[in-house]
Amino acid sequence: MDEFDIARLEREIRQYLGLEPAQLQFEFRAPDGQTRLDLITVNPRHQQSFLFRYETGRDKVECLEKMLAYVKRFRDTESSYTVQWSARDDKALHTSYFRAHNVYEALDKLYFGRDLNTITVFSVVLNPSS
Repeated sequence: MDEFDIARLEREIRQYLGLEPAQLQFEFRAPDGQTRLDLITVNPRHQQSFLFRYETGRDKVECLEKMLAYVKRFRDTESSYTVQWSARDDKALHTSYFRAHNVYEALDKLYFGRDLNTITVFSVVLNPSS
């Protein structure tokens, strides 16, 4: 596994998405003998993190290559959803946007890594495609 390739691919993904380093987290783990990459976005306004996408592969480089291919095409293959929600300890209404194949996948991205009781969802809207 080449650390240079890993850094280059992470930088390309970040640049393609137009996000700052603090807004994107690359989390690797190895369940069942495969490498899994969870790409997490962090909203700078409310500091909440959400799953952008996960990929699996033989190693970190393969996961990152798959993720880069995905970010280059996801706008053409997935629908856009607007989710209005509030956190249990913060009564402010927040609006977040997700790309997903369906509403369930959008909600999975919202709830990723959280107890279901920590967020109240008020609405999920499929945005018109342009």
